[in-house]
Amino acid sequence: MKILRPALICFAVMTILCGILYTAAVTGIAQLMFPDQASGSIITVTLNDGSRKDYGSALIAQEFTKPEYLIGRPVGTTNLSPVGEEQKKLLKDRIDWWHSIDPDNGTEIPMDLLTASGSGVDPDISPEAAEYQAARIARERNMDEDDVKEIIEKYTTGPFLGFWGSPAVNVLKVNLALDGLL
Repeated sequence: MKILRPALICFAVMTILCGILYTAAVTGIAQLMFPDQASGSIITVTLNDGSRKDYGSALIAQEFTKPEYLIGRPVGTTNLSPVGEEQKKLLKDRIDWWHSIDPDNGTEIPMDLLTASGSGVDPDISPEAAEYQAARIARERNMDEDDVKEIIEKYTTGPFLGFWGSPAVNVLKVNLALDGLL
């Protein structure tokens, strides 16, 4: 009993300090300094009737497969060997899918449309991957291809700090803009 009481007191104090007070402090600071990011970077749109609707996070991929939408990277990850037969079959299946959704497009499919990101939920694609899809989207929506490219350009961000990383196109934002919601 002599050892148990100090151990329980220490456990209770550390639970309050680390589990409640520290968590509340970090969450409060994050909400004050970065409210959008701390809340999940949710894209909320005000509709014509004045109501507001959440469409998802700008930081987590949404799966789009209809031809009138910009389609992002495959969602999910695999532990397949990059040179294994299973991976080759998976890539062939994805190439066949892209050819089925846009049989008129004879250009090479950008690799980021065929392979999942490390996290499996990357919300962005390369500008080349977006460009690859512009003609199909314009055709499916009866839009001018230049208008589609203009929307894509609007939601393309440059490298972080101007030099770190690659330009990226946010798939969800482009699709909401194509639907006239952004």
